[in-house]
Amino acid sequence: MPIYEYKCRKCNHEFECLVIGSGDDIACPDCSATEVERLMSACSFKSNGSYSAPSTGGGGSSCSGCSSTSCSTCH
Repeated sequence: MPIYEYKCRKCNHEFECLVIGSGDDIACPDCSATEVERLMSACSFKSNGSYSAPSTGGGGSSCSGCSSTSCSTCH
């Protein structure tokens, strides 16, 4: 079950929400508005008991997840 980041279009509050199904109605926890947009966020992963986020350097490429100068290695 993924956790997504959202931003309320009414009050601009950013929050995370665990999404169980595709039909879930997401509401802002501050103002209860349902006009929210899902944000793009960096993923993290668990490795050897610790959490890590990918580097944003990207070796000069436009893809934030790449570690080389070409995105052909990750796409």
